Amino acid sequence: MTTESLTGAYPAESRDTTEGRIFTVTGGDWDEFLDETGGEERIVINLGPQHPSTHGVLRLVLELEGETVTKARSVIGYLHTGIEKNTEYRTWTQGVTFVTRMDYLAPLFTESAYCLGIEKLLGIEAPKRAQTIRVMLMELNRISSHLVFLATGAMELGATTGMTYGFREREEVLHLLEFLTGLRMNHAFVRPGGVAQDLPEGWQDKVREFIKVMDTRLPDYDKLFSGQPIWKQRLKDVGYLPLDGALQLGVTGPLLRAAGLPWDLRKVEPYCGYEEYDFEVPTSNDGDCYARYLLRVQEMHESLKIIRQCVDKVESGPHMVEDAKIAWPAKLSIGADGMGNSLEHVRKIMGQSMESLIHHFKLVTEGFDVPPGQAYAPVESPRGELGVHLVSDGGTRPMRVHVREPSFVNLQAMPVMAEGGLVADVIASVASIDPVMGGVDR
Repeated sequence: MTTESLTGAYPAESRDTTEGRIFTVTGGDWDEFLDETGGEERIVINLGPQHPSTHGVLRLVLELEGETVTKARSVIGYLHTGIEKNTEYRTWTQGVTFVTRMDYLAPLFTESAYCLGIEKLLGIEAPKRAQTIRVMLMELNRISSHLVFLATGAMELGATTGMTYGFREREEVLHLLEFLTGLRMNHAFVRPGGVAQDLPEGWQDKVREFIKVMDTRLPDYDKLFSGQPIWKQRLKDVGYLPLDGALQLGVTGPLLRAAGLPWDLRKVEPYCGYEEYDFEVPTSNDGDCYARYLLRVQEMHESLKIIRQCVDKVESGPHMVEDAKIAWPAKLSIGADGMGNSLEHVRKIMGQSMESLIHHFKLVTEGFDVPPGQAYAPVESPRGELGVHLVSDGGTRPMRVHVREPSFVNLQAMPVMAEGGLVADVIASVASIDPVMGGVDR
């Protein structure tokens, strides 16, 4: 039995069960296309590269009948870096420098989820000040990630002004993150037990300046896109994904909220004290590319609201747990290279006692023991539920690390959104998923 087409002329197979409607999405290997299309009036093409994610790291294979997509496949694995396996050969703290490179547009989210998992296993909680700093950094990171979605999506659809706007605003975020953490990207700033160092002097003024700038610039996107007839024609009723289809595919984040479900882990399963912040979860019932665009713009406004609250409510106190056996090291200072200890700190340790120097050396080279067990820690990344599953055998390094990466899960929706539509609509559909291949291939 077939249901009304999800995207156009070629309906997705579906059947109704006691649990609800079940969609059958085509799958399988791309090379099966060639055998199936023999002797038919159809052609198989490689699409792209048109998106930063498709420049050599994602392959889209389409079967076409005229301009209509009859089948679609996404071929992944070109960027595989073995990050999960690498972390199993490093100490728990060293793992932060690996996981931050997964979703390289939202590194602070993976760092936070990984550290929350370790803290669950240790049975500790980061100090209040550290939690507020984490929330502020994550929301800044959410804005920068959504700006890349806007900039690259606009560029692919020919709106080059949107691209220059998006990257201009992203630079503002990256400059601020560099000031706060020492690095623009791949920060390794969130550590088990807290954050690497306290915020620099004058950070409140810098953050308030940023909020002021963004409050004046974000409305420009509504002027440039929201009511723009060409932009609406390219996105409205394109890449349709209904709520039941999204749920069965395990899709989360803006794709799920644009289909009507207000599922946001910051509200439904709060972490880092998110329950103390006042913000809304934007949703839409349209389930198309235009709804996903509007939703992400609204989310940036909500993130600014949270950042403003962080500046006002940040608590005085330590930025790292007091336990000297976990804090790496207890009084870490960022060195000139952006990562190591300052000379003053090393000189102080060496001048205090041989015991403190030995402790410092063992903590950095061997790491700390984590009690045996397993933990799952999810956070709401710009792309959806990002969860880290950790297994410890009681040693100084993880026995197993696995990340539930939203880009990987969300990319499954590409054939549902593309099949039955036009070739031009595939571009908009992939952009609206906002996949980051570092997260897909890990």
